[in-house]
Amino acid sequence: MTSFPASPFKRTSQPPRTPAPQSAPSQPARPVPRPAVTPSRPEVIGHGITWAARWSGRWLLIAAFAILLGLVVGRLWSIVLPVALALLLTSVLEPVARFFEDRLRFPAGLAAATVLLGGLGVLVGIGFAIAPAVSGQTGDIVSDAGAGLQELQDWVQEKEFVSSDQIDAAIQAAQDRLSDSGSAIASGVLTGVGAATSATVTTVITLILTFLFLKDGRRFGPLVERMAGQRAGTHLGEVMRRSWRTLGGYIRTQALVSAIDAVLIGIALVLVGVPLAIPLALLTFIGGFIPIVGAFVVGALSILVALVSDGPTGALIILAVVIAVQQLEGNVLSPWLQSRSMQLHAAVVLLSVTLGSTLFGITGAFLAVPVVAVVAVVLRYLDELVAEHSTGAPAVVPSGEKD
Repeated sequence: MTSFPASPFKRTSQPPRTPAPQSAPSQPARPVPRPAVTPSRPEVIGHGITWAARWSGRWLLIAAFAILLGLVVGRLWSIVLPVALALLLTSVLEPVARFFEDRLRFPAGLAAATVLLGGLGVLVGIGFAIAPAVSGQTGDIVSDAGAGLQELQDWVQEKEFVSSDQIDAAIQAAQDRLSDSGSAIASGVLTGVGAATSATVTTVITLILTFLFLKDGRRFGPLVERMAGQRAGTHLGEVMRRSWRTLGGYIRTQALVSAIDAVLIGIALVLVGVPLAIPLALLTFIGGFIPIVGAFVVGALSILVALVSDGPTGALIILAVVIAVQQLEGNVLSPWLQSRSMQLHAAVVLLSVTLGSTLFGITGAFLAVPVVAVVAVVLRYLDELVAEHSTGAPAVVPSGEKD
């Protein structure tokens, strides 16, 4: 037979297939490291300019907010001042009021009234106690100060620092100035009357607010926390508690500084032999609560009285002591003590007093340090939050958990 070639479509037998070995689980492909690309000089400069512009814009917004806040405070100063003074007084009297409530079981209103009236009674009692020593010699202080001014004028004329013609010309110019400024003087008198009335109203409002803060101040913190929400309220409550503790030491520190000034100047007056040493020392203590003006006026009175009682030598000694005590207070005592009680650096205290006196006068100088202390409390708390989020370690400790 004739054989035909196998058809190409015919299925031929295939050798058995062996199963492929199972491979290991596939590993994720490792990224191939790319060569580092060095940024060009324009890119580096552009990145720096972008960073500087972004942060400059943020600081400009903060500065605008600070300026706006200052304008609002200036407009509402008649309200801000008694509130600030009442908060300072409340921070000093609040521990005593809590003692009456917790230990003696006084109601909140009765405890607040007792502490406030008791504090006023102590001040009045001290005034009556020192009144005989001061009031009996007030006329002597005034007359000696006037005599000291006369002696100083005679000494200047005698030494020919200023000629008598120049003094007469200055007096005549002053008289002409007074005669030409009658309307300005009248308006100044009215301004003085208005200032006295405003001071009285501010004092009354401050006392009323102090009573209310002592009575119901504890409710303010929880109210703010509830209104701010659980997340923000926790932080606000902690900042308020820390600020309150900081304010509590301000008046005590100011009283301590004034007492040190009075003791040092009083010792100098006794050693020199000034007969009005005790009243002048008491006036020094009282004047210490009035920044700048109080120390200057009382120091000038002490120098003039020493000039009358002990002559130029005694006056120069008291002048040197007053200058030394004021330098000690301004550069050592006040910055050091306030930096310890308010946790502020001495340079911050000095700069804050200077700025406060420039913007708001004597009251601004008095309130500058506690305001800056509160701002520092807020900044320190924010720094703790930044440290907590950047390192992961809890840095903020609530007030209730501190020893």
